[in-house]
Amino acid sequence: MVDRNTQYSPTGVRTAAEIDAGLRSYMLTVYNYMTIALALTGFVALGVFQVPALQDLFYQTAMAPDGSRMLVGVTGLGYIAMFSPLAFVLVLSFGINRMQSSTAQLVFWAFAAVFGLSLSNIFLVYSGTSIARTFFVTAAAFGGLSLYGYTTKKSLSAFGSFLVMGLFGLIIAMLVNMFLQSTMMQFVISVAGVLIFAGLTAYDTQKIKLMYLEDDHPELARKKAIMGALTLYLDFINLFMFLLRFMGNRE
Repeated sequence: MVDRNTQYSPTGVRTAAEIDAGLRSYMLTVYNYMTIALALTGFVALGVFQVPALQDLFYQTAMAPDGSRMLVGVTGLGYIAMFSPLAFVLVLSFGINRMQSSTAQLVFWAFAAVFGLSLSNIFLVYSGTSIARTFFVTAAAFGGLSLYGYTTKKSLSAFGSFLVMGLFGLIIAMLVNMFLQSTMMQFVISVAGVLIFAGLTAYDTQKIKLMYLEDDHPELARKKAIMGALTLYLDFINLFMFLLRFMGNRE
């Protein structure tokens, strides 16, 4: 273990102040990547919603009594867009060690854009005002939880293991409810989803912080920042989607 106040590197001993400065720079890069990805996702989602020709590529819609479009189904291309983000996550997770950091960054931006395609249907289901309100609530909650994960001295590793098991249970419950279509089970899933991803936000922030090593090669540090941004991006999106089920007003 390296002492917290000094750290050896090929160029000598680094002080605690230098280590803290490097850590802050690293975490700022993670948050910047995540923020840009969220903005890209939102831009693409809103763009698809605002162009009827693009809507028709991904969704089957019908005119509501008030003249707005409502979602009635998903096209084949829409299903491809819905499941494509998983492919990008797998590519980054298993292939990043063989990529240049610049390539990994491009894959991350492409992932964020494709995720925007898959999220564009929320504008056909919920009102714009409730989507904006839920986004700001999510941002505030995420900020507080991530700050806690960054600043706490308590190890969240045991808590994180419990949350990961809960996440697997949540996925199984969601798959089962696709067939049962139980309203009560859907409510329980939504509550559990909010709690699990709230906890994961704090846990993942601490994990990303602990992954930082001052004497990492810059290329490796950039890759770590990209994977950290991906992790926090997914925490934010999932927290937002589960909160939207409670706070969203349907069109």
